[in-house]
Amino acid sequence: MTARERDNTGGQDVLRRAGDASVLILTSLADGPKHGYALIQDIKGFAGLQLGPGTLYGALDRLERMGLIEALPAEDRRQPYRMTAAGVVALRTHLDSIERVSSVGRLRLGLGGI
Repeated sequence: MTARERDNTGGQDVLRRAGDASVLILTSLADGPKHGYALIQDIKGFAGLQLGPGTLYGALDRLERMGLIEALPAEDRRQPYRMTAAGVVALRTHLDSIERVSSVGRLRLGLGGI
């Protein structure tokens, strides 16, 4: 069985059109479940961007519908989310794709490889 067959995505980058917020959210969830405010703070820390509530919750809804994240039981008034196995595959595929593009861009700009 090939990696492509195992991943069941056909090697496609399903996040290519999902938007930057979706990639940032999955990256944040890669180290464990988080609720909305914790996601906003983590993303601000590693990316220097602050997602607004509309952007965050719209992306969470989209990711959940795509089966890339799932909601966990609420803690008080906070709704935590975690990445699914499909989310792990999607993020890995997307990061591999942008790494290839980054490498080509750096080489073409004369910056060398990564």
